[in-house]
Amino acid sequence: MSTPAATPPQPPARKHMAGFLKSPAGVLRLLQVLFGGGLWVTIAANKYEGSIHFVLLVAVLFWLLTLALFAVTLLDKQDLVPVAGGPRWLLSNLLHDAAAAALYAPAVAVMAYKTQRNEYCNLTLYRRPCLYKVYLTAAVFAGLGAAAYLLSAALHGRRKCRGEETVF
Repeated sequence: MSTPAATPPQPPARKHMAGFLKSPAGVLRLLQVLFGGGLWVTIAANKYEGSIHFVLLVAVLFWLLTLALFAVTLLDKQDLVPVAGGPRWLLSNLLHDAAAAALYAPAVAVMAYKTQRNEYCNLTLYRRPCLYKVYLTAAVFAGLGAAAYLLSAALHGRRKCRGEETVF
């Protein structure tokens, strides 16, 4: 009878990836990507006009930037990022999250306003096309995204105030 072979030690890159994905910063980044993508798809799949263009701009811009930050941090390649990387990576993430939270707040307000303006068509007897549920879904995604960015900014700010230099 043979004894089970010991599992080989994981390479440092895998440990880093697993550590990041299990950390609060990693979970928040994943949520930001999911909520931003949900907001983008909800708006883009339906008719939109006027001030919703701003919401779409915020959703797409920060979805792409967040995806890039997530990939760079996951792969532990922040030292390769010019100017914003290396010892400034935590500050860069903090500024990104604060800017996202600041721009998501008016996006939430726009979606809440549009939802309220279309609440009349949420009646069972109303037969024309109605964007109430679309706007409500987008408002929820925007609100959850704003909360995730705000929480992430607070987390990074706390780490920065403690003198830490890493995202997780």
